Amino acid sequence: METVLSDPGPACEGARLYRIPGPGAVETWVATTPGTRLICNDPAVAGVRYTSLLRESCASILRALSTDAAETDAVVVNILRGGLNFGLREACAEAFGWNAHTTCFMSAQRARDERDPEAWHITENAYRKLYLPERVTFFVGDVVATGTSLRYGLQELVKTASERKADVRGIVFFTFGGPVARAILEEVDASCRALFPNYGRTTLVYLEGCFAVAAPDTPLHVRLTGTDLLRLGSVMAPDFVESQYESPSYPIERCTIYDAGSRAFWLFEYVADVIGYWRQNLQFANHGMTFAELLAERFPSLDPARFGDVDLKALSLERIEKMESLLRGPQSGQ
Repeated sequence: METVLSDPGPACEGARLYRIPGPGAVETWVATTPGTRLICNDPAVAGVRYTSLLRESCASILRALSTDAAETDAVVVNILRGGLNFGLREACAEAFGWNAHTTCFMSAQRARDERDPEAWHITENAYRKLYLPERVTFFVGDVVATGTSLRYGLQELVKTASERKADVRGIVFFTFGGPVARAILEEVDASCRALFPNYGRTTLVYLEGCFAVAAPDTPLHVRLTGTDLLRLGSVMAPDFVESQYESPSYPIERCTIYDAGSRAFWLFEYVADVIGYWRQNLQFANHGMTFAELLAERFPSLDPARFGDVDLKALSLERIEKMESLLRGPQSGQ
């Protein structure tokens, strides 16, 4: 079942943080903002609108978190291409008034193993522009499902910093992601403490929830294993859970983020992905499935009565039309 957090932490200008307890050195939060709730709930928020909302949300969260990093020590790392979505370079400027912080780029694209579709490996990792000042605090954002790209990217960062004798002081990591993000950051935190005598802390910020990742045995009619971030069985901010009642489509979306790269940069592929899911729901409705039945499958802790009488077929047609409208013109989908 789902877990709703109840330990509030810092808050600032619409951003609220909830601590995720547990062993380990990584300071772990779930952050909620109006922008990230909308991103997770409505896949029609895409393209520039999506990345702008995410940047603004990250800026609000950074203000709530605060930081002891100096401007000239801050290094924003973009693990291509998902890391570009978060806009952390601009978010740091908006949150702290910085202008002299460093921005770096590295590629780390994952792909399924042809011999085992549930295994992943890194491809397209040749591009790298890593600039490291004498003292470093890394600011990183990425979507994390299997953690393949994250583990590779952070290991390469730590290795490079060690080789260049940089003094790494901390890591701040933002994600739409699952539990493996915390596990990987615990590994990286231990490495940093062994390599860098002045290392301070690792901060992990989950956006809206630490979401479960679809697996072959996940009891769902539709799932993309190793990719979909699910509401089912997740740890979430109470604000996010309550926001599900704003629209019956929200809690039954296939994924809380879908493909983050195409959502920002290649809408034709992204729209086809989301529409494909809602066409499957339309087929289920035509064969007798009800909204309440689908809700019980995808977010069982919610009360179906609060949504009223929802026609799954009509809802599916509405969502298909909404997604199609994104490609019709500059003002579509707003």
